[in-house]
Amino acid sequence: MKPMVEVADIFRSLGDAYRTKHAQTLSNGQRRVMGAIEACRTAVPGGHVEQCADCGKTRIAYNSCRNRHCPKCQGLARAQWLLDRQAELLPVPYFHVVFTMPAQIAVIALQNKAVVYDILFKAAAETVRTIGADPKHLGAETGMIAVLHTWGQNLFHHPHVHCIVPGGGLTPDGSWIACRPGFFLSVRVLSRLYRRLFLEKLQIAFNAGELQFFGELGQLAEPAAFAARRQQLRQIDWVVYAKRPFGGPQQVLDYLGRYTHRVAIANSRLIGLDDGQVRFRWKDYRQPEKPKVMTLDGNEFIRRFLLHVLPDGFRRIRHFGFLANVHRSARIATIRTLLGVPAPVVEPEVTNYRERYAMLTGQSLDLCPCCGGPMTEVAIFGRTRPLVSPPWCDSS
Repeated sequence: MKPMVEVADIFRSLGDAYRTKHAQTLSNGQRRVMGAIEACRTAVPGGHVEQCADCGKTRIAYNSCRNRHCPKCQGLARAQWLLDRQAELLPVPYFHVVFTMPAQIAVIALQNKAVVYDILFKAAAETVRTIGADPKHLGAETGMIAVLHTWGQNLFHHPHVHCIVPGGGLTPDGSWIACRPGFFLSVRVLSRLYRRLFLEKLQIAFNAGELQFFGELGQLAEPAAFAARRQQLRQIDWVVYAKRPFGGPQQVLDYLGRYTHRVAIANSRLIGLDDGQVRFRWKDYRQPEKPKVMTLDGNEFIRRFLLHVLPDGFRRIRHFGFLANVHRSARIATIRTLLGVPAPVVEPEVTNYRERYAMLTGQSLDLCPCCGGPMTEVAIFGRTRPLVSPPWCDSS
């Protein structure tokens, strides 16, 4: 069922005025995202006309923008990604670990997204791998899938990574060791090492001139001021959550399906756009049992949404340890042998879009929605103007 209002509707209604008002501060990336979402599944990117051979019903299928920030364009990419991961699941407990950053770092990240988000990934991964390799804890090489989120339920900037970690690892002698039942690694130990590694990497980036500071943060460009801020950050706790292990592989997939290809807000959470005011559902984690509705001025809604536009080419899903891309297949095969479990049957890759859509969603684009007859393509129409977003699918 189509939502009453979509992010695209908000951009189409208020986007031109917003672009005019913020012409000096909007980045090219933010402009491209706005334009792509506005154009998605309209006549702008083109499409084709189909007709049922039996009843004669016609329908127009508009092309999607395939921008990774678009709420309407993540379904098929998510389904394909989950299918790929399903073949890699191991018969071991999986843990969910979340690495956050203090607000004092988040404001630096907002002005240095690519650098600081990359540090967040690397510090989290190195923390898990270092402690996992310590014989006092696990004594093995761990694996991890990490997903970057930059938002909270209220759309404020809240960068953090969600990590899925198999409960065990490969020892130096090539055997598999499982973690203790229901327990992966100490949160206190994780948080302290994570803080140290993050601040070390942040200092390295500062020394290399990779950090830029503007406005209220301008003073941090001075080495003494930056050192003072870094010292303050050493004195506060850095929050790392370690949640209960998943109940099984299906729970892992269900979780990944909710988190991997999310954008700042789903269209399903939007309630209405009236007189320039946007209403949407949100969850206050201090009162999680009580659903709430937030109302924002349309310009403020757009501003918050655009906070979460990622730098071009930035990978927001990453794999580490024995799940790293370079040797994932070989390491998983080794672990399956050690655990005495067979490899799953891998279906041949389907490249035809319609066949892939039917396989991943269970719905066929080839059948008439009225009579079930065959739909055939009878016309193609091109773009009415160039897309303002790259015409490829970036599902990371």
